Amino acid sequence: MRTGGRITLIKNKCVCLSALVDIRKRLRRQGKRVVFTNGCFDIIHYGHAQYLEDARRLGDILIVAVNSDASIQRIKGPKRPIVCQHDRIRTLAALESVSYVVPFNEDTPLETIQKLKPDILVKGADWNKKNIVGADVVKRGGGKVVTIKLVNGRSTTNIIGRIIETHAKDMHQ
Repeated sequence: MRTGGRITLIKNKCVCLSALVDIRKRLRRQGKRVVFTNGCFDIIHYGHAQYLEDARRLGDILIVAVNSDASIQRIKGPKRPIVCQHDRIRTLAALESVSYVVPFNEDTPLETIQKLKPDILVKGADWNKKNIVGADVVKRGGGKVVTIKLVNGRSTTNIIGRIIETHAKDMHQ
């Protein structure tokens, strides 16, 4: 992220929740509009990059909460994630649209949302607004919930399927 001609280092964008709560307080005092989204981001692809860019346009700061490895295993099974938490977090932090990345170990980001109180909560349009975790918290705080259209045909599941399809023969030889 460029700030005043400087590039923000990846390591400075990767923060723990307690540090991010302090950063959020400062951003609120500065009148910055904070956008929040979350996900596994297991194999980061163009669909993710476009989604995050669209989310960032909704405010001044984009916070991305990332499921921990343990959280993903509970949700998606023991063979996931494909890419470890450390690498997923740092890859997301490398994107210019992303201001901060914070991991969470729970199955949902509710605790993170409650502590950060973002102005805008964003999820993909594949989510029904009634089912978005933390929507009630954000709305009670005067914020809004927005869904963003996803890039058609771009998903981690599709990528994994394509890899299996392409290399299945090679793996059985």
